[in-house]
Amino acid sequence: MVKKDMVKNIILPWIVPVLIIVLWQVLTSSGTIGTQTFPQPLKIIETCIALLKTGELLDYIGDSSKRAFIGFAIGGGVGFLLGLINGLSSTSEKLLDSSIQMIRNVPHLALIPLVILWFGIAEPAKLVLISLGVFFPIYLNTFHGIRSIDPSLTEMGKVYNLNRMSMFWNIILPGALPSILVGVRFALGVMWLTLIVAETVAADSGIGYMAWNGREFMQMDVIVLSILIYALLGKLSDSIAKFLEDKWLQWHPNFSKN
Repeated sequence: MVKKDMVKNIILPWIVPVLIIVLWQVLTSSGTIGTQTFPQPLKIIETCIALLKTGELLDYIGDSSKRAFIGFAIGGGVGFLLGLINGLSSTSEKLLDSSIQMIRNVPHLALIPLVILWFGIAEPAKLVLISLGVFFPIYLNTFHGIRSIDPSLTEMGKVYNLNRMSMFWNIILPGALPSILVGVRFALGVMWLTLIVAETVAADSGIGYMAWNGREFMQMDVIVLSILIYALLGKLSDSIAKFLEDKWLQWHPNFSKN
C-alpha cells in the first residue's frame, strides 16, 4: 500500500516531465533541433552548476522570491480582507464591489507604463504589479466562498447561540476555506507570471534580470534555465498550497484522502 501511494503521489507526476527532457536531449543531440536555437539539457545543467558555484543563481532566486512573496502578502492580504468584508456585509458589497469589478477588468500588466511613471523602476513598482495581480483571485474566491456557505449551517450556529466571533471561526471561515485556497493557488500562478514580466521590463536583479542578460549576450542556455527556474518555483508554490489544502481540509469529503 505504501509503495502504491509512493508511485501514485511521487513518481507518477514526474513521468511526463522526464520523458520530455529525454526527448529534448535526443532531438538536440541528433541535430534535429539546433543547439543554438534550443540548448541541450546537459548544457543547461552545466550552466546551472556554474552559476551555483559563483553564488549568482541563489542571489537571483532569493531576490525574485522575496519580491514575489512580499507582493503576494500585500495583495493577498488586502484581497482577503475586502472579500471577507464584502462577503459578510451586503452594504459594503454595494459600496465597493462594483468599483472593484471595474478595476478587475483592466489587465494589470497593461498598467506597467503608468506604474513605472508613478513608482520608477525600483522595487515598489514590481511590488505594486504583483499585488494587483494576486488581489483579484483571492478577493473573488473569498467573497464567493463566504456567499456559498450553506444557510442551514449559520442557522444551526444561531440555534447553538454562537456569538459572531464563534460563528466566524467555526462556521464561516471553514466553510469558505476551500474556495479561498483555490484562489490562493490561482493567485500564485498569477504572481510568478507578473514577476516574470516585471523583472524583464525593469530590474537590476532576480531571475528576470538573469534572463535579460542572457538575451543581451545571446546565451540561450541562461534564458532557458531562467524559464525552467520560474516553472520549478511555480510548481513548488503550488505544491505548498496543495499541502495546505490537504492539511486544513481533512474534514471536507472532497479533499479527504481515500
